[in-house]
Amino acid sequence: MAVTLITNIRQLAGVRNESRLLHGKELAQLPVIDNAYLLIEEGLIADYGPMTELQTSKLKPRVNIDATGQFILPAWCDSHTHLVYPASREAEFIDKINGLSYAEIAAKGGGILNSANKLAQASEGELFNSAWKRLKEITKMGTGAVEIKSGYGLTVEGELKMLRVIRKLKEKSDLSIKATFLGAHTYPVAYRDNHQAYIDLIINEMLPVIAKEKLADYIDVFCETGFFSPEETETIARAGMRYGLKPKLHVNQLNSIGGIEAGLKLNALSLDHLETLTEKDIKLLAMDGDTVATLLPTAAFFLRMPFQPARKLIDSGCAVALATDFNPGSSPSGNMNLVVAMSCIQMRMLPEEAINAATINGAYAMELQDKLGSITIGKKANIIFTKTIPSLAYLPYAFGTDLIDKVMIGGKMA
Repeated sequence: MAVTLITNIRQLAGVRNESRLLHGKELAQLPVIDNAYLLIEEGLIADYGPMTELQTSKLKPRVNIDATGQFILPAWCDSHTHLVYPASREAEFIDKINGLSYAEIAAKGGGILNSANKLAQASEGELFNSAWKRLKEITKMGTGAVEIKSGYGLTVEGELKMLRVIRKLKEKSDLSIKATFLGAHTYPVAYRDNHQAYIDLIINEMLPVIAKEKLADYIDVFCETGFFSPEETETIARAGMRYGLKPKLHVNQLNSIGGIEAGLKLNALSLDHLETLTEKDIKLLAMDGDTVATLLPTAAFFLRMPFQPARKLIDSGCAVALATDFNPGSSPSGNMNLVVAMSCIQMRMLPEEAINAATINGAYAMELQDKLGSITIGKKANIIFTKTIPSLAYLPYAFGTDLIDKVMIGGKMA
C-alpha cells in the first residue's frame, strides 16, 4: 500500500500519545494540532505533527493530499446499533403521530415483534444486502467502527441468521465491526406467559451454537419493565459470560428498575440508553470507573422522550459515549453527525465532549481503543475530512448541513 501524506491540515483533532477512557471533565479535553500533517503507511497512522516539523525529503514515494482549510478527526465509533433488520417501519411512525401508544402499536402486530415476523420471512442474502447498503451509507457519514446487535430473530433460527449476517459483514467490510447477541430483546408471543422457557431457550439452545460458531463478541439484554427483570438480565448475562461474551446492556430507557445495579454487578462493558436515571443511578455510575454510559439521543428524539442527562453524568465524573441506536422502530438513522449535534443542542454537551464521546469513548465501548478512536501512531487510519469550516464547533452548530468532505478507512478513501 502506498504511503499517504496529508498536509496543510487546518486542525488535526483527537491527537493522543496513548489511549484511555475519558471520565467527567476529561471529556472536554480534545488535543489538537493547528496547521498539521498526517502520515499514513500500510493503512496505519505513522506520524503527525505541525507542518513546520515536516521533513518530506526523508519520506518514501507517496500519495500527497492537500487538506488546506480542512479539519481532520478520528472516524466515529458507533457502539450501539441494530443495523441488520428486514424492513423499515414507517407505518408505525404514522401510528405514533396519530397518537397510538407503544402497547396499541404492539397489539396491532407492531414493534419488535413486527421486525421479528418479517425477519423470519427474509433470507440471509436479503438481510445481508440491505445491511450492506446501510453500512456503506454510515461509512460515507464518517463511521469507522460499529457494533451490531441481533434481537429481531427471537427464535434459534432467527437469531443465528442475524448473527451469521453480521459475521459476513465483518468479513467483507473494511470497517471494524463487533457483534452482540440480543436474543433477550423481548419475549416472543409464545413465551409471554412462560418467561423461564424462553430464557432456557436462550441459554440451552442459542448460546451453545453462537459460541461454537464464534458468532458474537458480546451479550445484551433489554432490562426494562414488561421485558426482562434485573434478575432475569443477570441470569442471561452470566450464561453468556460463561461462553466469553461480555455484557453490554439496555438499561433505564423507560424506568429505573435496578438495571444499573445489575449491570455494574456484572462488570458490563457498557450500559446503554439511560434516559431515566435517579440521583442514585448517576452516583453508582460515577463510582464505577470502567463501565461506559452510552447515550442514544436520536432514540429519545424519535420517541419524544426526555433526553439523557448527559450534563449530570459528565459533571458527576462518568465515562460517557454516544451512539445512534440505528434501528427501524425508535432510531431509523445511523448518522453520528446528527448524534453529536443533538448531544450539544439538547444535552448541553460541549463540542469537544461530544466528539470525544463519539470517538475514543465509543471505541472503548467496543474494546477497540487500541486500534481506533484517536489520532495515535499505530492506530488504523480511519479519519474524517471536513469541508472548509470555521471551527470544530461548527460541526454540531450547523446540524442540518453535510460537512463531511471525505472519509478514509484503513488508509483508503471510502
